[in-house]
Amino acid sequence: MARRGDTIMEKEKLILKNVSKIFPKFDGEGITEVLHDINLTVEEGEFICIVGPSGCGKSTLLRLISGLIPTTTGTLSLKEEKIEGTNVNRGMVFQKHTLFPWLTLRENVEFSFKMAGNKNKKESKEMVDKFIKMIGMQDFQNFYPHQLSGGMAQRVALIRTMITKPKVFLLDEPLGALDAFTRMNIQHELIQMCKANKNMMFILVTHDVDEAIYLGTRVIVMAPRPGVIKEDIKIDMDYPRNRNSDKFIEYRKHILDVLNFTT
Repeated sequence: MARRGDTIMEKEKLILKNVSKIFPKFDGEGITEVLHDINLTVEEGEFICIVGPSGCGKSTLLRLISGLIPTTTGTLSLKEEKIEGTNVNRGMVFQKHTLFPWLTLRENVEFSFKMAGNKNKKESKEMVDKFIKMIGMQDFQNFYPHQLSGGMAQRVALIRTMITKPKVFLLDEPLGALDAFTRMNIQHELIQMCKANKNMMFILVTHDVDEAIYLGTRVIVMAPRPGVIKEDIKIDMDYPRNRNSDKFIEYRKHILDVLNFTT
C-alpha cells in the first residue's frame, strides 16, 4: 500500500498477462515465436532487472511495454489501462544514445521537457538546471553530442527521459558499451534516481548478472526459443550493495545456476 497525503492507496501496477510475440521469418517462410506466455507484475518503487542469453526476447519485451510494437496475444496494462502504442508515461533509453546531433546538451534536455507538455519557461529552466546539475555536466551544456564521451552522452539520455516523469522507465542495456568505471558511476546514479522516485517503475535489460544484482529489487531470469520467464528472484539487500558480500555472491551463484552457466 502507498500513502499519499492522508489517503492510503494501492500501488499502481504494470501487468503483463499471457503475453506472446510472433514475428515472420526474414525469408517469409514460417514464423518465429520470440516470447511465449509472459506473466509479470511490476509495482511502483520496484527496480526490475531482466537477464538471459541472447535471443531470449529481453529487448522485445521492453518494446512491447513501451508500445513500440504490439503483442501477438495477451494483454499489457498500466494503472489498469490497456497499453496500446507509445505514451509519455513510458520512457525508454537504448544501448546507443538517441540524442539529436544538431542540438546541444542543454537543448536536448529542454526538448524532452517541452515534449512532455510543459510550457512554463521559468519552471522549464529550473528543472533543466536541476537535472543537468544532478549528473554533474554544468560545464558541458553547450557541447554537441559528438563532443561528449559515450558515458556523458548516456547520462544525458538518462536525464532526458527522466525529466518527462514517466511512470515506467525502460532501459535496454544502456550501459553495455561503457567502460567499467563509467558504468559503475551511472549504476550509482540509477539507484539514486530510483530512491528519489518511489512512484516510478524501473525495468532494465542487461547481460551482466552482477549489474542486475547490484541494481535490482527483483531479477527476472529468462530462457530462449521461445523466450519465457524461468525464475523471478527477489533481491533482499539494502542499498548500497557490496559486490563481495556473501549474500551478493550467493545471489550470483544462484542466478548463474538458473542460467545453466557453471564456473
